[in-house]
Formats: sequence, structure tokens, C-alpha cells
Amino acid sequence: MTRTERIPPNPNHFVGNHPLINSDQLDQYYPESEDSRPGFRPAFDDASFHKGTAHWQPCPLSRKSLERAIQQISAAELPGGEHLIGYLQDQYRRNCKAATIRSAATAICLFLVFLKQRGISQLEDIRRQHIGAFIECEQDRGLKVASVRQKLQNVYAFMRYLSREDRVVPELLLRKIHLKLPQRLPRAIPAEDVMRLLSVVDHVRNRAIILLLLRTGMRIGEALNLQTTDVDLNERTVKIYEGEKNATGRVVYLSEDARQAMAAWLKARQAYKPILFYGQGHHYLCYNAARVMFKKYLHQAGLGDKGYTLHCLRHTCATELLNAGMRIECLQQLLGHSKLEVTRIYARLTDKTREQEYFKAMAIIEAGGIDGSDRCDH
Repeated sequence: MTRTERIPPNPNHFVGNHPLINSDQLDQYYPESEDSRPGFRPAFDDASFHKGTAHWQPCPLSRKSLERAIQQISAAELPGGEHLIGYLQDQYRRNCKAATIRSAATAICLFLVFLKQRGISQLEDIRRQHIGAFIECEQDRGLKVASVRQKLQNVYAFMRYLSREDRVVPELLLRKIHLKLPQRLPRAIPAEDVMRLLSVVDHVRNRAIILLLLRTGMRIGEALNLQTTDVDLNERTVKIYEGEKNATGRVVYLSEDARQAMAAWLKARQAYKPILFYGQGHHYLCYNAARVMFKKYLHQAGLGDKGYTLHCLRHTCATELLNAGMRIECLQQLLGHSKLEVTRIYARLTDKTREQEYFKAMAIIEAGGIDGSDRCDH
């Protein structure tokens, strides 16, 4: 799916006359002190002129992430640093997202620093035990299993790249190290807590955001990237032109309460801004601001100690739709899952057949309807 028209951002945001996006994102991309941050350079690939108007092409965030990573790798003098730069450039050419490039650069840099500290200066000397020792080191740091597994996947992806370049021994990829992830249930918000939460949301924009997430099941990143032209109140649809994880577009639908909340926000918002949800004085609302807003309402509703997050609204939507009888194949399309197995996780929360079979059997047991001849251990 592609939009027919995209309004480019203000060029001043990219050349230093205004903040890059906002102070929160600036700190995210450049965690150092302000004195050591690199100066902003013009972040445009090209500019064309039509009828006296300059049309700027902003540099994508993936390019900024790549250049930032190259700068850090070159300064660190890591073993195989030039091959890591080549690998990240290959990721950029394959149109990987900025977050993917940053995650790969961080994990592989940690691995190369680990090798450097142990006196390994040639990539050809890497063995399976070195990868295992690196994983143990990360586990000893107290990282969650999912975080360590993500680093391991990035390291093995780099090893595959090096294997194609004949820089590591092929045996590294024959017997991979696997980390078992716990099979946790998705965290859905009970109906009574949802009502308590909605009862304290009095801001028209924030109510539209929360109901949009709760009734459509879209991810918060997808909601914050929406433009006004993506919403059709008459058809009660929202077009997500690029999914946040799999880059696949889809259409989701608005319930009546979500449609009313969205209509109220569209009437109250500043019409000249193309982004659907924007922050005060900024081009668009960032994730951190949305997270703080949600936590504020949780505390007001007396739910601050229950650990709910914005993503729990997505889990709640999926669980309620399955409980209402929606086929799991339809739910997969609405949630934007590439694999049906991912959607089946919600079925573990909503298996009514299993629930009915259990209580039917337990009623027989409690009524004393089982005698010794029914025992299965004879």
C-alpha cells in the first residue's frame, strides 16, 4: 500500500534551526552530553525546484543510524570493524529499518569488543565457544532472555554474512546455540479495568488514541505514524500503509465508540497538520510522550500498580474479538501477523471449549460421580 501524496517535513528540523524532532528523541539518538554531540549537517539527499518552490527529500532515519554506527565503529578500532560496516551497509541496501540497523550495530559491537578483550584480533579465529562465552557474559549482566536471544540472532546473522565472504569457518553455522524463550500469555486488561481507565480519560486527543488502540488492535507506533487522510469515518476504516514490524499494509476498522472519539478529535485538531496525532509544538507525538500519558491515566484510575502498558490494549482487543467468536484467520489479518502461530497465542487465553470441558468434568467429580472402577491407573 502506498499513499498518493506525502507532505514532506519542515526542512528546518533537519538542518539545526529547530530540534530534530523533540528533546526526547534527540536524547535517544545522541545519549552523550550536548557538548560531545556531533553537529547537525544538512540531512537531504537532493532538492528539486518546481515553480520557484524547493522540494526537499529528507534523509531517512535508517541512513542516519547507518552513518552514526559507522562513525562509532571506526573510532573503536574493533577486530573486523570494516566487515561490520559492510554488513550494516548491506542491511541499509536491503531497506532494513533504522531500529534494525541500530540493534544489529549494538549487538555485534558488543560481541567484537568481547573478542577484543580476550585477545582475538582475527575473525578467522572465532569459534563456537566464543559465541557461547559471549552469551554467558550477557546473561551474567542480568539481561532478559529475550534481549540475549536478540543479540544472539544478530551475531549469527553477521556470521552468515562473514561465511559468504569466506571470513569465518563454516562450522560456526552447523550447530547453533539456541535459547529457549518462556511461553508467556499475552497480558489483556479485564473489562472492569478498561471501564475504569476510560472513565478518567478526558482529553479529546488522548481518548481517541486509547480507543483507537483498544478497538483496532494496532500497534502504538502504527497509530503515531497515521495521517489524517488514512482515516475514513464514513467507511469506518483506518489504512495502515506500512506495518511496524513486517512492513505489510492492512486495513482495520473502527467500532462506534472509537469512531465517535476519532470524529471529536478530527473536529478539535488543527486541520493544517498532516499527522493525525501531534504533540504540543512538535511535528508528531513521540512514543515516550504517549507512554507517559497512558501511565498518568492508569494512576488516576487506580491501576498504576497492575503493570499495564500501551501494548496491553492490543492484547485486549485480540482477546475480546476471539471471545466474541471471530475466526482466528480474520484476527491474524487485523493484527498484521505474518504467521498464524503468533495469533494462536491468544487462543490459549480464550479457549471456551477447553473451559467448558473442564467445568463439565469437575462437576462430575464434585458430585461424587466417579468410583474406583473409573480410575485410569489400574
